[in-house]
Amino acid sequence: MREQSEFAEKIIQINRVSKKTQGGNKMAFSVLMVVGDKKGRVGIGLGKAPDVLSGIKKASRRAKDRMINVPIVNTTIPFPMSVKLGAVKIILRPAPSGTGIIAGGAIRAILDVAGYRNVVCKILGTSNPASNTYATLETLAKMSVIAKKKGIEGIV
Repeated sequence: MREQSEFAEKIIQINRVSKKTQGGNKMAFSVLMVVGDKKGRVGIGLGKAPDVLSGIKKASRRAKDRMINVPIVNTTIPFPMSVKLGAVKIILRPAPSGTGIIAGGAIRAILDVAGYRNVVCKILGTSNPASNTYATLETLAKMSVIAKKKGIEGIV
């Protein structure tokens, strides 16, 4: 029986990739997943392996190694923030209590495992889940740096 983890894990994307070799095609899987403790820590990881289960384990381990702390103020983000990374622009805004997480699939998963309950998000540019995931994590990382400079505590 599998033990209960202290982290919430969500799979964002599973890709089947193949590589041309002299003996034929070599198949593998790429798994993008997000891991968080719902208390202000979140990380994303990419795992590549010959089978999906091994890819999930690798992605989970890498996400736990690369976790960041994010500020949570009354179940929402402390202030509006937008970041452009590559082809995507992410706009995050705080929302009043009871609003819920209004965001697309990949971003909803990140905000949920981070511990946010009321956030409004808009994605401009690409609809690629991997790009959106990395841009959202970059937005949250920059937000935590600004929050520390302003003196805003993590979970209030």
